[in-house]
Amino acid sequence: MTAGEGITPVVMPKWGLSMKEGKVVDWLVADGDDIAVGTELMDVETDKINGTVEAPDAGRLRRLVAEEGQTYPVKALLGVLADESVSDADIDAFIASYVVPVEEEESDEDVYAFAEVGGIKVRYSRQGSTDGKTVVLLHGFGGDLDNWLFNMGPLAAVADVVALDLPGHGQSAVTLPEASVEALTGFVSAFLDGLGVEQAHLVGHSLGAAVAAQLALDQPERVAGLVLVAPAGFGPEINMDYIDGFVGAASKKDLKPVLAQLFADESLVTRSLIDGVLRYKRLDGVGDLLAALAAGVFPDGRQASQPGLDLDPGRLPVTVVWGSDDQVIPVAHADAVPDGATVVVLEKAGHMVQMERAGEVNELLLAQLG
Repeated sequence: MTAGEGITPVVMPKWGLSMKEGKVVDWLVADGDDIAVGTELMDVETDKINGTVEAPDAGRLRRLVAEEGQTYPVKALLGVLADESVSDADIDAFIASYVVPVEEEESDEDVYAFAEVGGIKVRYSRQGSTDGKTVVLLHGFGGDLDNWLFNMGPLAAVADVVALDLPGHGQSAVTLPEASVEALTGFVSAFLDGLGVEQAHLVGHSLGAAVAAQLALDQPERVAGLVLVAPAGFGPEINMDYIDGFVGAASKKDLKPVLAQLFADESLVTRSLIDGVLRYKRLDGVGDLLAALAAGVFPDGRQASQPGLDLDPGRLPVTVVWGSDDQVIPVAHADAVPDGATVVVLEKAGHMVQMERAGEVNELLLAQLG
């Protein structure tokens, strides 16, 4: 976004539907640095999770405006990019005249919706253009639609984006259709029927990736393409220490080391992330539901369903993304991905690769959309 001759503002991003502000934890660049598109500029903490702001534009960083440790609203001015032809006085004038755009106040009812599918109430969000392609985002075991915080915005700029809390997760009803990949697949299919989505690109993470792959096998005409992130469904192994630890954790002390297994950078396991997961886990019936789901999809500590092995990348585009440091599902399963798929392993990333390496994952998602 360029505003003013030769001046490009760096602003607080909006990650997800409900983000209102973020705290600048620390700058990763300095005045005078030459910035390329994708350069990591600063670490920001939100009420959901920490993230890194990447440069959407290239240029020379002429001014750091935001102070470390301070909280700023979405779209607040954090820094200024400008070439040498722009004077310091012009930059001062730009900063002095910058006004944070006022966003219309949104309630949860504005940004989230609920649907009933087979007697099960589920929360979902839908944003972006409804004129072109539709992308459906499916989270993994114990997750929710906020697992896509860093991905929804870039996708919504070019497509109709639907993200949901699978049954028994997030703010959906604490009920399962059945404890299997196949039952969850049938549920997602019925959910899409209810929304009138006839065909979509499916993006699945972990268990959600196995659901996406199964839907592509069951209803090939419904799936335009697959992006499978740290996917289940390509081999039998699964880290049951993580699964059992997540199911059993009942306190911050128990939960923190479990969640740390999701990331290569354990600093991403913030207090707000732990608190949010604990609130979910303390809902009536969630513990029993997660235990039943784990027993159904990972009996005897193995993945019961491996639909990814039967995919035909010659029929539909398949992209598989893994973090090199995934501690939940072995990255070695990438070797089992059928020939013809695009397989990308991102270094220094864990199981939540779509959060840790959001920029690169978003590039792959957008490339899949064509």
